[in-house]
This record gives sequence, structure tokens and C-alpha cells, in this order.
Amino acid sequence: MVFKRLDPIFLYLNSKQWLSVTMFLILWGLSTLSYWKKYEWNPSSMVNFGHEFALQNQSETPLNSILFKGETGDLGAGYDGQIFYYFSRPLANFNLNWPKGFDESYRAPRIGYPLLIAMFGIFGKGFAIFGMYFWNISLILLSYFFLRKLLDEKTKPYAILYLLSPFALGSYYVLVSDSVMVSLLIIAYYFYVKENWIPFILLSSLAILTKEPALFLLFPIGLAALVNKDWKRMVVVGVVLVGPVCWHLYLSYRFPNWRPGRLTDFILPFEGLISYMESIWRQLASGSNFKEVARLFSRFPLVILFFLGAFLPFTGKIQKGWEFRISFLLIMFMVATAGYYHFWSVYENVSRMFTLSIPVLLLLMNADKQIRKEEYIFVTLAILFLFLIKVLFISKQMSYQIGF
Repeated sequence: MVFKRLDPIFLYLNSKQWLSVTMFLILWGLSTLSYWKKYEWNPSSMVNFGHEFALQNQSETPLNSILFKGETGDLGAGYDGQIFYYFSRPLANFNLNWPKGFDESYRAPRIGYPLLIAMFGIFGKGFAIFGMYFWNISLILLSYFFLRKLLDEKTKPYAILYLLSPFALGSYYVLVSDSVMVSLLIIAYYFYVKENWIPFILLSSLAILTKEPALFLLFPIGLAALVNKDWKRMVVVGVVLVGPVCWHLYLSYRFPNWRPGRLTDFILPFEGLISYMESIWRQLASGSNFKEVARLFSRFPLVILFFLGAFLPFTGKIQKGWEFRISFLLIMFMVATAGYYHFWSVYENVSRMFTLSIPVLLLLMNADKQIRKEEYIFVTLAILFLFLIKVLFISKQMSYQIGF
């Protein structure tokens, strides 16, 4: 009933695209400014340079950058945005001398985002930071319009969910690669539908090299081509893997102890969800202060969203859009197997895992109008509201210094 009341809003925004884009710019702009305000309006703050890692890579750290000193709960010093920045620097300098302090065997495979950053970084370290903002913002906007072209008139009004996704915003908020990967993938899929193979291959390969979950959409569409005995599409999807495989072969040569299956070390079925729920019970039993309990419960809407997402692909007419159902289930599988320490213990880490679910949901809605999507959309909008409350009023200033 509540969802039906939202339909006129979706329809109105669909008829006023300038308003949809304005809402996006306001949403992302407010989030950006609220972050900068805590750190003397310094744009480098969102890169999340950790003092520990900046010291090890001092020559490649911009002068007067915000350097975080590290506090309990932030997994050390700084956050993942700095990793993509530092890995972009060798590319900008036309070498492969990897930054110090990071695990090359885990981080180096995700070279797509650093490669994009390096396009600006060749002009200097400050330009590299600008590139991180540029690619996140420009690609999400560009892919939004490509996504709209893939949707029919009944589904198109809901495309605003992609533009205002709390998960894409969460990825941008810490300048990491999730929204970049998803944007590249959606643009690539548009070219796949239009049978424009070269852009599809290049963008899909770059998406995989940006982050491996790009395969969660590419694998099902390849499977659909196999089922339909469309050999040309099968070959095209297979060719997408050539670039990533060649890069991984290089890494196996460069790092003898490296292995492609390294990511399977992070697959811990339901360990993260169970440990997270146990942490809530422990905090409630110990009578912890309200702030600590509230911090823990900030991730609980994601638990609800996971169970809704696991149920959603089995609604409607199963034979319609089955490749997108598989894609959606693969995303939920990733969430279900995420461990507690690396993912469920930190809101940003687990929320970003849902980023691809929004465009895949829209593609599934486009294929099957009878799927039960209302609850998933409603909880997603609630998470967006809660995220805004968090970044504007709750997030505290971390311990930092300016430069060395």
C-alpha cells in the first residue's frame, strides 16, 4: 500500500529528468560537503589516507593531504580508497613498482579503477584525486542514461533507484571501486544488447579488472547465450575473459605465491551474518550504552534486505528473465558468504556488496512485471534515508593530521 503511494513520485521524476539529475547532484553534493567539513574542506579526506601507509609511500602522497591516524573500528589506518590511489601511481608513472604496505597478490588484480585514475594522475598527484571523484560521478550519471535505454516505458520510472542508490553513494563516499565497476558493467551490457561487440568486450574486461563481481552479470548472460545456442554471443562473452586472464598470468609470474583462488579465502558461508547477530545479543546482554547498540543496529536493515533479496528471484514467472534471477542470487550469495571481520563488522564494507543488485533488479523488473519487488525497493529507500542521517548528523570526526 505504501509502495503504491510512491508510484506517482517515480512517474513524476521520470517525466522531469532534470529534476532526477538535480536530486542526484544534491544528494552526492551534500554527502561530499558533510565529509569535507569535518576535515577543513580538504578533498583528499575522502581518499582516506592512513598515516601508516602514507609514511611508507611518502613520495607519492600529495602534500597537505588529510592523514588518518587510525582508531578502533576502522581496520587500521585509513580506508580502501587510498589503495586504489596508491596503485594508480605506478601506472601514472609508466611502471609497475607497486606501493609499499599493501598485499599485491590481493589488490593488484583489481587494476581497472587505478588505471582510470592514472589517466588523470599522469598530470600530478592532485589530479589523481580529482580523477577519483570524476570517474565515480561521471560514470554513474552516464550509466544511468544507458540503463534507461535498456528499460521499457513501464520500468523506466524506477531507474531513479539506480541514480539514488544508497550503495553506490556509499561506495562514492569512500571513493572505492564498487560504483565504478557497476557503471562500466551497465554501459557494457547496453552495447551487448545492441550487438556492438568491441565496446562490450573492452568495458566488460575493464569492469572485471575493477572488481570481480562483474562476473555475476556476465556469467548469466553467457549462460543464456549457451542455452539459446547463440554461438556468436557465447564467443563474445568468452573473449571478455582474455584481458583479465592475461593480467592474472602476469601477476602469477610477478608474484610466485599468488594464486587466482585467493579470494575464496574470504568465502565463509553465513559466518558474517551469524557473528553479526551474536554481537548484537552480546551488546544487549551486557547493557552497553545506546550509541554502541545504535552503531551495531545500523547494519541490521542490510540483514533484512539480504533475506528479501534471497526471496525475490523466486517470485513472478520464473521462466522470465532467468539470467537476471541467477545474477541476483549470485549477489546474495556473495553477501551470505561474507565473513564478519572483513565485511559484516563494518557498515561500508557490507553495504557496498549490494551495489550491483539495484541495476540487476531493474533489468529483472523489465523482463518480468510480476516479481515481488516492493519490499526490496522500500527497504532500499529506508537505507538511503538512514545513510543520509548517518553522514549528515552522526558520523564523527576521526583523528587526523595534515601532511607529514
